[in-house]
Amino acid sequence: MNGPAPPPGRFVALDVARCLALLGMVATHVVAARDPDGSLSAAQWLAGGRASALFAVLAGVTIAVATGGPTPYAGRERAARCAGLAARALLVAGLGLLLGLPDSGLAVILTYYGVLFLLGLPFVGLRTPALLALAAAWAVVAPVLSHLVRPHLPARGFDSPQPTDVTEPGRLLAELLFTGYYPGLAWLALLLLGMAIGRADLTRRGVAVVLTVGGLTLAVGATLVSGALTARADVVEALLRGRWESTGPEVLDAVATGMSGTTPTGGAWQWLLVVAPHSGTPFDLAHTAGSAAAVIGVCLLVLAALPETAAVALRVVAGAGTMTLTLYALHILLRTEALWPPDEGAFHWHALVLLAIGAAYVAAGRRGPLERLVGRLSAAAADLVRTPAAPRPAGRE
Repeated sequence: MNGPAPPPGRFVALDVARCLALLGMVATHVVAARDPDGSLSAAQWLAGGRASALFAVLAGVTIAVATGGPTPYAGRERAARCAGLAARALLVAGLGLLLGLPDSGLAVILTYYGVLFLLGLPFVGLRTPALLALAAAWAVVAPVLSHLVRPHLPARGFDSPQPTDVTEPGRLLAELLFTGYYPGLAWLALLLLGMAIGRADLTRRGVAVVLTVGGLTLAVGATLVSGALTARADVVEALLRGRWESTGPEVLDAVATGMSGTTPTGGAWQWLLVVAPHSGTPFDLAHTAGSAAAVIGVCLLVLAALPETAAVALRVVAGAGTMTLTLYALHILLRTEALWPPDEGAFHWHALVLLAIGAAYVAAGRRGPLERLVGRLSAAAADLVRTPAAPRPAGRE
């Protein structure tokens, strides 16, 4: 089977991981969180909290690869790459504000995503060991800092940030960093992990094995330790105090469908022991970080093991992963009443539309429209910083 070859330096495995993240987010948006019998649906159990975290980790991988991969660029070239990434971050954040206007009923991630890109830029000179240590420390420190700071911040005011919200910069910044659905302060831990992965040699099988085994160990370990701690009588009492009229297990089951980005503001410290999706606790960050690392590791192993013909086929089938910005924006629009009335049983149709568009673009050898626009503008920003006489290095992706 002949097909379009990926651009030089592009990791198809990362595109497959992006495709899985996109489908996971679509599933959590379209499929009911619970089955008719009250149990967690398969989509929520599998993708709840994990799909969006995978996007954040992959954002870190993108930053690291774009700034040199295993050997970070230095000097003017690093500054140029950072300028390009900053331009991309602002464009993505602006698009996120615009996508907050349609009544989709979804918490749009793109504005937070843009902020994450900006937060990651100061760390582009670090290599894998330092980034891993920083990610681990940040996963513990950031939730504690958030717990201390949030009671003193403006109350959360936006479902999804919109252009008019820039008139309240303090509230908007507080939401993007601390109180929102994807709070940048806590999620920086996920981005730093992704940067650590992107600084590794992703062509080595050993790296993929470490990501898979280490990621699964971290994800399962975080869940088991959290479960043991939240089963303690004193912890259950603290979680229930003044907020819930039910038993401890019922409370933990209630938040299993996801929280709103943080633990209850002003709640007991014991909430930091919970592993619920979108709770922003150390255990939630550890669990989702491990899950994301494992997915990336498995994708790397699978692509390395496939014969060339099968790899080309998979690249086309998972072509949606090459244009997730365009397809995520389309998905937001399709979730509006005017374009596609809500239907919790329509996941397969949503997925089919996105996969078909992605496959068509890859088969035609074309980039997504938003990816092309953002790529050109960010490249122009980088070229403004680069020495005019110096040739532009081949990009890595």
